[in-house]
Amino acid sequence: MSPATGKYVPLLPEKKQGEKRASVHGAVFNVSTSIIGAGIMSIPATLKVLGVIPALVLIMIIAWLVDISVEFLLRYTQSGESATYAGVMREVFGRVGSVSVQICVIITNLGCLIIYLIIIGDVLSGNFHDGSMHLGVLQEWFGIHWWNSRAFALLFVVILVMLPLVLIRRVESLRFSSAISVLLAVVFVGICSVMAIHALIEGKTKTPRLLPHLDNKTSFLNLFTAVPVIVTAFTFHFNVHPISSELAKPSDMISAVKISLLLCAGIYFTTGIFGYLLFGESIVADILVNFDLSSDTAIGALLNDTVRLSYAFHLMLAFPLLNFSLRDKH
Repeated sequence: MSPATGKYVPLLPEKKQGEKRASVHGAVFNVSTSIIGAGIMSIPATLKVLGVIPALVLIMIIAWLVDISVEFLLRYTQSGESATYAGVMREVFGRVGSVSVQICVIITNLGCLIIYLIIIGDVLSGNFHDGSMHLGVLQEWFGIHWWNSRAFALLFVVILVMLPLVLIRRVESLRFSSAISVLLAVVFVGICSVMAIHALIEGKTKTPRLLPHLDNKTSFLNLFTAVPVIVTAFTFHFNVHPISSELAKPSDMISAVKISLLLCAGIYFTTGIFGYLLFGESIVADILVNFDLSSDTAIGALLNDTVRLSYAFHLMLAFPLLNFSLRDKH
């Protein structure tokens, strides 16, 4: 076929000749980081509401449904002309669908940024609650200074950590930061597991409920409050196209998604069961609060700080990947 000439010559080639394609393992790390966000901290509380067995079944069902929905999305993308989420919605629902998806993606990114910065600020510099000062990790270690105040700490994180990662052109280039982010999540799970097993050996744990407990104070409808928590924890569809567009074959993305869902489902359930086993019925919606209140020894305080810092660094590395969903050109 002769090269395009005249008015049919594209201003920019869609794919550069000889461009290095992304790897499957890099896509696995990027998808896993897109999935694991702030929702992981609420998973143990869902086990408290649902019980261990229903929570496990629900996690498996939602992971399976997400896998199917991503396959549908990729299949329609391959058969159509668009290569972005908003572009696919334009083909199906017209301009209204495209604009609606873009608005939702913007709101999601803005909401995640706000939530992540609040959590990072709480971990590093603490906050005020009920008229009392809750110290962050930096203030516990070095005392209260101007440089570890909430505003300065967040400014440092945004400019020197998050902004350079947001400016990266290719999502594949984030595979190393995504790998570190997933590793930090695994560290969090590992510490939870060790602390729970240690408490189990010392007889400080209670047997977790396998099934939900319903009484006059608990309505059956309360069980459904756990569903959106787990559904949100598996949401990453807005990043399917940015990640898959750099892979050599569409089947590579399907394989990466399946591996990532298995990995994340395992992380979620392990976090849930050991977190529930560790704190029992006293567990709250944000398990970081439980860790903050349970540091009664030097080793316990060190482990708690490690958990909180690992989660804060995980969020710092996760948001730049979510930001790629805003780079929509259809």
